Amino acid sequence: MTFFFYFKLYLITTLSFFLIDLVWLGLIAKNLYRDHIGHLMADKVNWGAAIIFYLLFIVGILIFAVIPHIETGDWKQAAIWGGLFGFFTYMTYDMTNLATLKNWSYLVTAADIVWGTVLCASVATVSFFAGKWLI
Repeated sequence: MTFFFYFKLYLITTLSFFLIDLVWLGLIAKNLYRDHIGHLMADKVNWGAAIIFYLLFIVGILIFAVIPHIETGDWKQAAIWGGLFGFFTYMTYDMTNLATLKNWSYLVTAADIVWGTVLCASVATVSFFAGKWLI
């Protein structure tokens, strides 16, 4: 696999991540975060930090879930490992906040962990099939 394969796969994975996450943030959980942890949220998003995080997070999905399973041809394993990556990363964030921040929401914690699991499993699956198509 060449640099261009990985570059195209990264772009497709990034696009699928943001499209799927927009469904959550824009439709399903539109008010969840504001209603439950709005008192903790900054007035302005630090877009630089957000962009760097997401671009590197997507590399993690590729490294830990997608690329190893493109080589084996097992999309179910890509989905499982993607889900596990999402579970552990979102769980780390939310449980740390629950442990260290005043008035952090139990509902946000549960919803966010479930969403991170579903999001990363879905993105890993889309990315897997994109990778197989690109080969």
